[in-house]
Amino acid sequence: MYAQMVKSTGEGVKSREEMTPEERHFQDRIDAGEKIEPKDWMPEGYRKTLIRQIGQHAHSEIVGQLPEGNWITRAPTLQRKAILLAKVQDEAGHGLYLYCAAETLGVSRDWLTEQLLSGKMKYSSIFNYPTLTWADIGAIGWLVDGAAIMNQVPLQRTSYGPYARAMIRICKEESFHQRQGYDIMLKMARGTPEQRRMAQDALNRFWYPALMMFGPSDKESVHSAQSMAWKIKINTNDELRQKFVDQTVPQAEYLGLTIPDPDLKWNEERGHYDFTQPDWNEFYEVLRGNGPCNADRMEARRRAWEEGAWVREGLMAHAEKRRARRAAAAQAAE
Repeated sequence: MYAQMVKSTGEGVKSREEMTPEERHFQDRIDAGEKIEPKDWMPEGYRKTLIRQIGQHAHSEIVGQLPEGNWITRAPTLQRKAILLAKVQDEAGHGLYLYCAAETLGVSRDWLTEQLLSGKMKYSSIFNYPTLTWADIGAIGWLVDGAAIMNQVPLQRTSYGPYARAMIRICKEESFHQRQGYDIMLKMARGTPEQRRMAQDALNRFWYPALMMFGPSDKESVHSAQSMAWKIKINTNDELRQKFVDQTVPQAEYLGLTIPDPDLKWNEERGHYDFTQPDWNEFYEVLRGNGPCNADRMEARRRAWEEGAWVREGLMAHAEKRRARRAAAAQAAE
């Protein structure tokens, strides 16, 4: 759901003269638009960058269920409950697709979870903000899933095959998520004065956290050049953020809501909206674990991991029994 682009790891982009023959061949394949598959040779930096990005993306999908999950029983109608339940279920599926993609790079799901719980691997900063009203569920669908789609559609063309293929289905489902969120906002914006105030309040609180989802400005993302060269990233953080603003402002105008940015205006010369950047100090504080809901989110994931141990152990025991039965049957057939 949320592939937040943060600072990449690794060194600067090598020139062709600095590359080994294997690295040159690999880069030639990337430049030709070929997909890299799990058994293909790849630079260690490429593998590590993918593990980090896909792992954080998977964690974001799973943690992303938490802000919305507690509204399933409080949704205003049975239809809204069913829609939200389906959406939260989708997010769980997205996490599983992405964990599977990461596993093709030689890491286990258990290891990825340990990295999250130890704080060594992050998830999207947006999920460290609370959902205070039903309008917040609409804002998440419209703004947060909208930003996610903006991030993820280009990832369908990322150079690593399993990641790119996983994103095809994920993006289709995310488009439903955005539409249901916008529909909630539309109903509230055209509802009672109190409902309109709730919709505006949700937009006010989620606007800048949504802009943060694209990661730091390009000048702060010092290693993005290598991810771009490897076509792990297709667009820069600032390109995607600008595209999101340009797309979302007319939607807000249609709703009759006001973007909480007094300096927002159309720039005829640039052909884009000028807008105020988020508070990047707040962004880094949230990433460091000091957001409004960081502790609650991590505690929920830790509790789920610990309390689900018996399920994992049971599944592993069942799988081992099946392997033993198949081995015995094969031996008997001989």
